[in-house]
Amino acid sequence: MKTVKLGIAGLGHVGCGLIELVERQADLRLPGKVEIVGVSARSKNRNRPVDISAYRWFDDAATLAEDPEVDIFVELVGGSDGPAKIAVEAAINAGKHVVTANKALIAMHGQSLEALAQEKDVDLMFEAAVAGGVPIVRVLRDSLTGVAVQRVSGILNGTCNYLTTQMLETGCSYDEVLEEAQRLGYAEADPTLDVSGMDAAHKAAILASIAFTADLDFSKVSVKGVDTVELIDLVLADRLGLRIKLITEGLLTADGVVCRVAPLALPIDHPLARVDGALNTVRVEGDPLSAVTLTGPGAGPGPTASAVMGDISKLFTPTARSPFGRAPHHGTRSFVEAKTAERSAFFFRVKLADRPGALASLTEALAAHNVSVDKLLQESADDSDVSPVAILTHMCSRGDIEDASARVSGLEASVGAPQVIAIDAVT
Repeated sequence: MKTVKLGIAGLGHVGCGLIELVERQADLRLPGKVEIVGVSARSKNRNRPVDISAYRWFDDAATLAEDPEVDIFVELVGGSDGPAKIAVEAAINAGKHVVTANKALIAMHGQSLEALAQEKDVDLMFEAAVAGGVPIVRVLRDSLTGVAVQRVSGILNGTCNYLTTQMLETGCSYDEVLEEAQRLGYAEADPTLDVSGMDAAHKAAILASIAFTADLDFSKVSVKGVDTVELIDLVLADRLGLRIKLITEGLLTADGVVCRVAPLALPIDHPLARVDGALNTVRVEGDPLSAVTLTGPGAGPGPTASAVMGDISKLFTPTARSPFGRAPHHGTRSFVEAKTAERSAFFFRVKLADRPGALASLTEALAAHNVSVDKLLQESADDSDVSPVAILTHMCSRGDIEDASARVSGLEASVGAPQVIAIDAVT
């Protein structure tokens, strides 16, 4: 029976979860035996749910990566640069296979790491970097090679999905739900990476690069989070038959690959509209597949550690193929920035002072920029005499709706900044 020996850098929740899996590997369907020969983390004496005393300790992750006993270096440190990048490069240069859950590292440096891994004839595996327990990287790279993919979209941040779900279900504000999510461990003490959309953007860029054989350029990814979504947006959208979700998208266009993350308003029968709580979902559309959707837990030590172990299992018989699934004969595409000329229907929410002519001035401002109203819903004024108004527009350009929003902001009756969210049609 073949044995592979691991060096594990990073002993947070996922690292400890991986050690627990190794210790009970008799219950798993691995093709051989896994041994841990060394571990590394910032602190040796930190209280952990697993006993690491049986493993050699390394103060420096790069030293562990280069150790002659290590067959597979597992990087769970995190961060796009610094110790994680140094250690992964050291492992590859030393001829070690690498497994990582680090989406920031792959999103920012995936191209150069891919080239280095192929030069050194080793595998770089990162299934756990995207959607945790949902095996979307392997499905895109291996299982769907017979599909001409046109779009990859999904919900790739469980924290954001939990926030929007709980706000709508409980009627609590964004800040109240975020505080509760932090207490329950669904959100970090500093949730910026999640709520800003950046975490989801890293994952979206990785999937788009694989799906479209594209040179990953994270600087071209458009990112907007849920931190500007208010409870009133969710409530009014729901009354209009829509659900607001943070959606990632990779789209093949005539100009290149557009990759973006933003809140979208989804019709209630949309495949992603009913994905609630902390679940992750990815939907792949292409010919001749039509569409396939994968859903599962996207975070947490169990799902992520299981994805890491899945990559380790593949390395019992390494192939040293491109981590992004490209071959020398494949053409490559480029990431491009989304154009403001894109057309969509939009959910438009504004707060108006309760005074005569306020609604008329709103519709006039929209019409001045070629934005016509399909549906309109006005709430009663609150104690401060402010009335929320939600509008579903007919198809118009992103540039026109943004110009109209700026004009509405300047109206005497307008209170605060309007909310503009594209509506994603059912496909």
